[in-house]
Amino acid sequence: MSLPRRRDVLASVGASASALAGCLDLDLGGTDGGDADAIVSLETVADGFAAPVAVSFRPGDDRPYVVDQPGRAYRVDDDGPTAVADLRDRMVSIGGGYTEQGFLGLEFHPDGSRAYVRYSAPRRSGTPENYSHTFVLDEVPVTGDGALAVDDERTLLEIPQPQGNHNAGDLAFGPDDHLYVAVGDGGGSGDRGTGHVDDWYDANAGGNGQDVTENLLGSILRIDPDSRTDGKPYGIPDDNPLVGRDALAEQYAWGLRNPWRLSFDDDRLVAADVGQNRWEEVNVIEAGANYGWNVREGRHCYDADDCPTETPDGDPLVDPVLEYSHDVGIAVVGGHVYRGSAVPALDGKYVFADWRQRLFLADPSGDDWTREDLAVAPGGGIERFVLAFGRDHDGELYVATDGNSGPGGSSGRLSKFAPADAADRDPTDTTASVASSVTTALSGTPPAPTTGDGGGSGSGGQGNGATPGFGVLAAFAGLGGAAARRLRRH
Repeated sequence: MSLPRRRDVLASVGASASALAGCLDLDLGGTDGGDADAIVSLETVADGFAAPVAVSFRPGDDRPYVVDQPGRAYRVDDDGPTAVADLRDRMVSIGGGYTEQGFLGLEFHPDGSRAYVRYSAPRRSGTPENYSHTFVLDEVPVTGDGALAVDDERTLLEIPQPQGNHNAGDLAFGPDDHLYVAVGDGGGSGDRGTGHVDDWYDANAGGNGQDVTENLLGSILRIDPDSRTDGKPYGIPDDNPLVGRDALAEQYAWGLRNPWRLSFDDDRLVAADVGQNRWEEVNVIEAGANYGWNVREGRHCYDADDCPTETPDGDPLVDPVLEYSHDVGIAVVGGHVYRGSAVPALDGKYVFADWRQRLFLADPSGDDWTREDLAVAPGGGIERFVLAFGRDHDGELYVATDGNSGPGGSSGRLSKFAPADAADRDPTDTTASVASSVTTALSGTPPAPTTGDGGGSGSGGQGNGATPGFGVLAAFAGLGGAAARRLRRH
């Protein structure tokens, strides 16, 4: 793969059929975004990636670091991206088609001297032969020139993964200087099958999300890389909620299916959790909280007409602060609260997305957030699959997207949010053209792949591939009607 190149121009992002599927109502023929709750521009920072799934910033360094799913990381310098890490020799092989494995997470230690990388490795010692792969979390030194010394790694975690999907993978340091690690439920469908242990809820067999004693799957973990507990290569903070109990004390919160991207806003941790059949959700993560999977999906019973709202011990199954149905999207992508100054329209809002080409925002106050539509000038839609967000030291936001639904090709892009400029909008984007796009989207016709500059669908073109962490539903996002409804259960 050739290295991405920097482009300091506004992205010409037009109206998107997939972005408008559901209920986005924009009068894009006007000059003010019509019924959009907010409108912004996206300024391209770098492109040419295969599938940029994480964006991180090193303390004291204003340059974004981008994780590319097939196994490399780049730092975006003034003269273009520089490769700073290559994990391909220790990962499972990543092709161009549908896969949820790969290089999935990167976070820097608060002192900037070390980084933490999360990737999918072939089965290691302790991973059963009938399992898919091993979840690996390594600590690596950061060299004087900002590269990651991956050959000097120290492995912190190795978690057996039963299936190849629901890998989560995001990492974040909190204001407490502890590392928070998002872990999916082990894959498959419904938190059931090989590698899914029995839990207290008999209506659905299995349940790694509800288990806190057998494995670390379906949870947000909280560890201290700077200390050691009981011979482990990391410490377990004394105030973790399960310390002193008959449980795996690394777990900070549980009852999660596939938390795809998490972020801190001051001392508040927000995580998006990708749904199974019907509901996508955003959660404020609290110590010891149980978010209900696989008893509940969002605020609703999962695969049952009736279900409890608490465990047999009386612990509540915590509802999300925000949910939306699969009439709106199919795979939520967690973002950040905007704390910058360049885009007043986003001030104090939580900016997030659905993978299938939609951007959202919400007022992150109270216990019940309202999802609003975020339009992109000039055409309103984003026309790209959304993979991840990043926030720099000034509170400005970035979004990582791909023109394809899998890691083939080189159509991945890193963009920065900028103010919308009505003068730059394309006057040919009329209400009629948007209505046509909506009709196409609702009929289930997939959008054409975006090749961009040097891009291409490769073997992971739309309709054949997906993006990491979203289940097989996302892999077949372009299929409509009864076929798509059947696939949602796998």
